[in-house]
Amino acid sequence: MSHIPPLDPNVAARKGFRESEERIKRFWAVADVSKDEGGWTVRLDGRTPKTPAGATLTLPTEAAARLVADEWAAQGEFLLPGTMPATRLASTAIDRVSQTREPVAAEIAAYAGSDVICYLAEHPAALIERQQAQWGPWRDWAAGELGVTLHTAEGIVHRPQPPEALERVKALALAMDDHALTGLATAVPLLGSAVLGLAVQRGVLSGAAALDLSRLDEAFTEERWGVDEEAAARVDAHRAEATLLEHWFRVLMK
Repeated sequence: MSHIPPLDPNVAARKGFRESEERIKRFWAVADVSKDEGGWTVRLDGRTPKTPAGATLTLPTEAAARLVADEWAAQGEFLLPGTMPATRLASTAIDRVSQTREPVAAEIAAYAGSDVICYLAEHPAALIERQQAQWGPWRDWAAGELGVTLHTAEGIVHRPQPPEALERVKALALAMDDHALTGLATAVPLLGSAVLGLAVQRGVLSGAAALDLSRLDEAFTEERWGVDEEAAARVDAHRAEATLLEHWFRVLMK
């Protein structure tokens, strides 16, 4: 989403987690967490790593802080930021989303305006049947559990959704803390669906299952024509990200 672009993958230094073009050698032995007034803070040999903007890396729950600390503990001789997605989510929440909550929530609502589970194929019949069977229950869930009623459309022609539904999605997003909002703002574009993102955030759908639902059309095509190696690798990466986001939401609730 435009308000939370990915963090520079080359970030970290001895005094914190900030930008660097050099490989950073591991400079700590023990990664742990401690309780303070603001929440749970990550500690590296008793020192606190910083976000790219220089803020303290503090999270709202012990489980979330330990998830981040475990990423630091798992590093080898050199720091590999690409293997630290929870750290990146936490830094994004602290540095960016905390300052742009309203526009981030508005972008999440915009995804609901063209939610993937609302766009049914015009053909073949087998795909339409699969979409109705697997997407319909989640549209019903959104209407019944979230108060978000979305209409379906056939083909790729855009059909505007009720403004009250989009406002409801925005309100649900704004009701979250910065860390949960960051997770949702990451999950929704990954899935192409505000409904599926909210289902993962609320723990009623796994990240992997949500990804599978989001790519019904693609999977249908793959069943008939096969999958190339590059596409399979991309799907695996997306599934790993979706699973991490599921875990992220869970540790924020503990």
